[in-house]
Amino acid sequence: MNYQSIIEECWTNRDLLSAASTQKAIANIIEEVDKGRLRAAERRSDGTWRVNEWVKKAIILYFPIRQMSVSEVGIFEYHDKMQLKTGYDRLGVRVVPPAVARYGAYLAKGVILMPSYVNIGAYVDEGTMIDTWATVGSCAQIGKNVHLSGGVGVGGVLEPVQASPVIIEDGAFIGSRCIVVEGAHIATRAVLGAGVTITGSSKIIDVTGDEPVEYKGFVPADSVVIPGTLPKQFQAGTYQVPCALIIGKRKPSTDLKTSLNDALRDNQIAV
Repeated sequence: MNYQSIIEECWTNRDLLSAASTQKAIANIIEEVDKGRLRAAERRSDGTWRVNEWVKKAIILYFPIRQMSVSEVGIFEYHDKMQLKTGYDRLGVRVVPPAVARYGAYLAKGVILMPSYVNIGAYVDEGTMIDTWATVGSCAQIGKNVHLSGGVGVGGVLEPVQASPVIIEDGAFIGSRCIVVEGAHIATRAVLGAGVTITGSSKIIDVTGDEPVEYKGFVPADSVVIPGTLPKQFQAGTYQVPCALIIGKRKPSTDLKTSLNDALRDNQIAV
C-alpha cells in the first residue's frame, strides 16, 4: 500500500477522510511513527535533514478522525482525542509520574521521562533524559544521549507542513529553562547554558575568535552557548535584544561526561 499517495490525495480532498480505507491507512502510519519506523524528519547520509511532509500531513489528518474519550491513569483523568503511550516496560523506557507521552511519539530504549510531556510525532532516541517539566513538541527530533534539563521547552511544528521541526542531535546538553523553537537546529554535543533561547531567526554569535562569526537558528557541534544581548536601533531609541553567544567548545576527543563537566566548569555555565 502506497501510504504517501493516499495521504497526498486525502490532503487535497478531505471528503476521502470518511472512507474506512483512508482512516485505516492513517492509523497505520501513526503506528509506524509511534514505533519509530517512520519519522517526520530524518537525517540524510550527507548529514543534512529532510522533512517528510506527507508524514506530518498524516498526523494532522489523524486528529479529525479521532473521537473525544475519557481515559484514567490511577487518580488522573484525561479527556482527549489522542491515546496515551503505553507499554513502557516492554520498550525499556523509565517514566516517572506524572510524565505523559502521547501515542504516536517514539521513545527509544533507555529514555527517561521525569514529570514531563512528549507530543505526537516526536522522535526521542536512546539514552535521552527529559527532565522535570520539560516539553518535547510535535515532530521534534531528539538524538541519542541528549539531556533536556528542567523546564526546557522544545517547540513543535505541524503546520506549515514544509517547516522543519526542532532538531537536537546526539549528545547535546540543554540547560534549565532553555527554549528551542521554530525549527532551530542544535548540532552534536552542543551545550546550551541555562536560559538560552534559540529560534529559527535567533542570532548565534561565536565570540571566541578575533572577529565574531554569526549563525542563524543553528548551533554548531561542540559549541558552548550562553545568553547574550545585542543593541538594536528602534524609532524610540536603542535597546538590547536577545541573542546567544558561543564562548567555547567541548573537546570531542575526550569522554563525553568529562568533556561536558569541563565545558560547564571552565566557562562557568549555569545549567
